[in-house]
Amino acid sequence: MKDIDESWELRLYVAGSTQKSSAALTNLRRYCETYLKGRYTLEVIDLLKNPQLAEGDQILAIPTLVRKVPEPIRKIIGDLSNEETVLVGLDIRPRIEVE
Repeated sequence: MKDIDESWELRLYVAGSTQKSSAALTNLRRYCETYLKGRYTLEVIDLLKNPQLAEGDQILAIPTLVRKVPEPIRKIIGDLSNEETVLVGLDIRPRIEVE
């Protein structure tokens, strides 16, 4: 089981400010603030500005979210609008408050 306080490194690959890219970023920020508040870093990479960066994470479609840490690396393609799919895909479990 994953440590509830571990940090997360996320990288979102987009291509400019398309509707899908903007939706993916908005959705991802909402999930991160809800489930990973204070425990994540998010890097947004615009492949229109830095196309060479796609090769390192083997990006074939955009937008693509890559979870670098914790390992193993996971990828989700699309606008991230389905919260359950994103949480399962990234293996994020809701924080349980203990009193």
